Amino acid sequence: MTALQIDLVSDIACPWCAIGFARLQQALQQLPELDATVTWRAFELNPDPQLVPEPILPALCKKYGVSEAEMRANQQRLIGIANELGLDFSGMEQRLTCNTFNAHRLIKWAGTLGKQTELKLALFQAYFGQGVSVNEEAELLACVRGVGLPEEAARAVLQSTEFTEQVRQEQAFYQQAGVNSVPAFIINNRYLISGAQDPATLAQALSQIAAETTDA
Repeated sequence: MTALQIDLVSDIACPWCAIGFARLQQALQQLPELDATVTWRAFELNPDPQLVPEPILPALCKKYGVSEAEMRANQQRLIGIANELGLDFSGMEQRLTCNTFNAHRLIKWAGTLGKQTELKLALFQAYFGQGVSVNEEAELLACVRGVGLPEEAARAVLQSTEFTEQVRQEQAFYQQAGVNSVPAFIINNRYLISGAQDPATLAQALSQIAAETTDA
């Protein structure tokens, strides 16, 4: 088998990141000859720690300069894509903008316990499926409990500065490397695949990278 290290730069608040990972899983199912390891890397769509949460639709309309009707249609399109992938995006239009820095700290912590992906997916489900604020301690701890991680240990992380520097350094590293939108898939620290490509496109790219890796 050919080993691939996939660093997935993403944010919990990014619907295309959830879609991108689901498509990656489908692509990897087509490539049983690959032994892929996914590590989640931090990116913040709303990096302001003093961000005041506001309803998502008007916030997105303001950010992208489009009408609410256009944005609602875009959100419905995302919901349709998610449904096809087995993702629950039923809370898409009920969610609020949020800062995800503490969630990224918890994902780093979960990685030390071998449950990074499980927690990331739980956070996606909470934000897009239930429309809850994933910057609130109670909601973050609910996700922690849901994947069987120790709640008190997670609470201690949230109430400390643990993993703060790691998240900041990671964000700075990928920004300096030119990653300014997510999802971004970094393969073997060498190849970049940008955006939530469809499974066939991802499978083709990964297969080509694996061939080049084997030949090197």
